[in-house]
Amino acid sequence: MEWTIQELAARAGVTSRTLRHYDRVGLLPPSRVGANGYRYYNPTAVARLQRILLMRRLGMGLSAIAEVLADEVDACDGLRAHIAALEEEQDRVERQIRSVRHTLEALESGVEPRMDVMLAGFNDHYKDEVISRWGERAFQASNDWWHGKTLDQQRAWKQAAEDLVAAWVAAAKAGVPPASEHAQSLAARHVRWLSRIPGTPTAEGDRERSIEMVECLGDMYVDDPRFAGMYGDAVGATLVRDALHVYARTRM
Repeated sequence: MEWTIQELAARAGVTSRTLRHYDRVGLLPPSRVGANGYRYYNPTAVARLQRILLMRRLGMGLSAIAEVLADEVDACDGLRAHIAALEEEQDRVERQIRSVRHTLEALESGVEPRMDVMLAGFNDHYKDEVISRWGERAFQASNDWWHGKTLDQQRAWKQAAEDLVAAWVAAAKAGVPPASEHAQSLAARHVRWLSRIPGTPTAEGDRERSIEMVECLGDMYVDDPRFAGMYGDAVGATLVRDALHVYARTRM
């Protein structure tokens, strides 16, 4: 099966002039040229045009596209790479849709939308850090879970987290020891809270990685300036860390 240059241009949403230019620069020669001088393109040529258009949408110049196609050994590998890139772009667009929907729901409800949710898909907070610690799948699962929640569900989750923090702060002010039954009950509550987040080792029941994660988070609450003040002061953060370490070592 073949298509003329006019037919292919119309189907691809480009001009015949563009296709002739691709031919001149060696990027997309026609499958054959008829006796009448018309250019004809077979399915292999159309597949090559598809890839050229995909790379153009990614912002690549013609010279860079030519290098990619020239260096390529297996066209199927190249198509698989494009599929992966398109799926990643699809995920990003879906996160943006959820973010904009959150903003709309918040404004219609007369409440202030959350900045981190509004910008999800535009600048995923801590993405690189989560991936480096727990892997791409963990980030994607937890990110999709959070941004898939309605505004009310996000508020409820945030309130549960704030209640947990308040309980830790009160325990620290009361001088509760990390290994005490009260502190350990808070640590158990903390781990249950983590286990409701898809993609985390605690949610998947991976004991060894769950212990590592809980201890790592405890350390982070004290060492990382972004979290050190979450529990009121250094005393509160230290209580959480030490209690989580005890819980991880003795009860997980």
